[in-house]
Amino acid sequence: MLFQIVSFLLDIATGLLAGACLLRLYMQYQRIPFGNPIGRLVFALSDWIVLPLRRAVPPVGRWDLASLLAAFLLELAQYLLLALLLSAFGATSLPLVPGLALFGLLRLVVSGLTGLLIVYAIMSWVGGQSPLYGIVDRLCAPPLAPIRRVLPPVGGLDLSPLVLLVVLQVASIVLNHLQASLLR
Repeated sequence: MLFQIVSFLLDIATGLLAGACLLRLYMQYQRIPFGNPIGRLVFALSDWIVLPLRRAVPPVGRWDLASLLAAFLLELAQYLLLALLLSAFGATSLPLVPGLALFGLLRLVVSGLTGLLIVYAIMSWVGGQSPLYGIVDRLCAPPLAPIRRVLPPVGGLDLSPLVLLVVLQVASIVLNHLQASLLR
């Protein structure tokens, strides 16, 4: 029970902080200004880890590798703490920690994009009056574009977010299966 509680709390904290680092990476790649409430929140949550890493890890083109490394290090710290907690109970999983952190990072990307698409769908249903709608729309447009090229609107209804949500759920199932096979 203690392990589940600690794992849950670490998952929330890591998801929030590493998710902010990944959103920072993606917003910088998409050249979305950070002067909006989302950008300010992302900076507030990620500056403490990204800025020191940026001194050692320069960006590559439009990719801010310091933000990506920060997200990975946060996932690594989470799984290291969990492995150390498990080792206190006699289980040893330290050699698996980097692989688990990588899977955790990939799962975070999938769940973050899923959450972003849900927010996008809800905002589009209520009319898109919010100033944040433009930012969410710009963040969702690139992954939706290939689907929109193949699947035109049906009766004036854009089904591309639904298709992408299904694809993301399949990706989540595959990631969980691959992670489970790593743990065997």
